[in-house]
Amino acid sequence: MQNRIEFKLKDAEIIYYPNFFSENESWHYFNILLQETLWQQDNITLFGKTYKQPRLTSLYADNNKSYTYSNITMQPHKLSNTLKEIKTKVESITNETFTTCLLNLYRNGNDSNGWHADNEKELGKNPVIASISFGADRKFYLKHKTREDLKHKIILQHGSLLLMKGTTQHFWLHQIPKTRKQIGKRINLTFRYIK
Repeated sequence: MQNRIEFKLKDAEIIYYPNFFSENESWHYFNILLQETLWQQDNITLFGKTYKQPRLTSLYADNNKSYTYSNITMQPHKLSNTLKEIKTKVESITNETFTTCLLNLYRNGNDSNGWHADNEKELGKNPVIASISFGADRKFYLKHKTREDLKHKIILQHGSLLLMKGTTQHFWLHQIPKTRKQIGKRINLTFRYIK
């Protein structure tokens, strides 16, 4: 039986499975994904300035629907057998269906993801996001959009699954901040359903 932690946060439905994959499975998938993923580094424009995105990304899907966030439009590659395997396991425990996987590679502590919500219109009204972590542990911060007193922090472990559903994306922002600590690579897979 999977170890399951349900966070009691206002306006959110967040469930965490710290050991969703075993240590061996996790390193197996980490090594394959690091090698076989077609990583890219896009430019991102914030307040009129253009920067290199502080991580590498890649989009895979079982359809040909693009995904747009932060003024970046990504075209999907065909889901690999590795990603299909992982997706099947995620779908079996979440009872959800996913079409698309956005992968992030955090190469070291300088790579990050700023405050955002996964609320793009192609994800629909109450999107379900299933986030898998392989590699180095990273801190995942959450903050409520209108209540300054509501904050939360989760350590995303190697082999873990974080499930965000319900109204989470309407009311909460999340981020992976930079860290000065010497840390290794982390691969993050975010499964979503694109309408």
